[in-house]
Amino acid sequence: MAGLGVSLSAVLALANKRLHVEEDPRIDLVEEMLPMANCGACGTAGCRAFAEAVVAGELPPGKCTVNTPEMIDRIARFLGVDAGTQERRVARLACAGGAHVARTRARYQGMQTCRAAALVSGGGKGCAWGCLGLADCQEVCDFGAITMDEHGLPVVDEEKCTACGACVEVCPRDLFSLHPVSHRLWVACKSQARGEEAEAECEVACTGCGRCAADAAPGLITILNNLATVDYRLNERASVDAIQRCPTGAIVWLDEDVGAIKGPAAKKILRKNPLPLG
Repeated sequence: MAGLGVSLSAVLALANKRLHVEEDPRIDLVEEMLPMANCGACGTAGCRAFAEAVVAGELPPGKCTVNTPEMIDRIARFLGVDAGTQERRVARLACAGGAHVARTRARYQGMQTCRAAALVSGGGKGCAWGCLGLADCQEVCDFGAITMDEHGLPVVDEEKCTACGACVEVCPRDLFSLHPVSHRLWVACKSQARGEEAEAECEVACTGCGRCAADAAPGLITILNNLATVDYRLNERASVDAIQRCPTGAIVWLDEDVGAIKGPAAKKILRKNPLPLG
């Protein structure tokens, strides 16, 4: 047995010597300059894989959108490459129907997750497209970028969001999507119900009235399935003109300093308490 052990050890040592692949020492140094978020927003499996790709020249340092500009520039100078540019992306929620504006038609009792509620008659919310408010997205966000507000709606902190996509995957209503921060014109609704029907279930729902499409740059907004839809390929044409006459405030302008801005024609919502059941 001792002889067999020695023989196998010799074989393994020889195999290790012949099959060993030298790793570029720069990979470790580049990895140290990364945020170590392992969020996957760059398209790789994590910061180590990203460092390997950058050193190999397959990706530019700027592809990491959660790193600081200073560190991106430092990596680029260290490797002698162009930093490259990649616009930062964040998660956006296509719903503004908190408990104070959206009706609940039945009281859901069961496992307190959105996925479970969605399986049981949609969780009782009147709008079949609306946020269920049970915080699955908050639970899966490893970066603390999502919190629930007083009305049971998720709020995304753009400074903390890494665009990892966990909230996109977990939401049973497909309400989250990842967008470049320059996408400031936003439809905070996914309802496909017709005008009065949509508004009866949620006071801030898009009614498909078409006023935003008429006021926006040609082709920027179309009404599809009773819902305003922004063509972000024409994002450079977007402006606050599109939100001015929206009667419910479903379409907003996301200002980087003050947050969501509604147009002057939007009804004022002063209610703080949840709407009554039924």
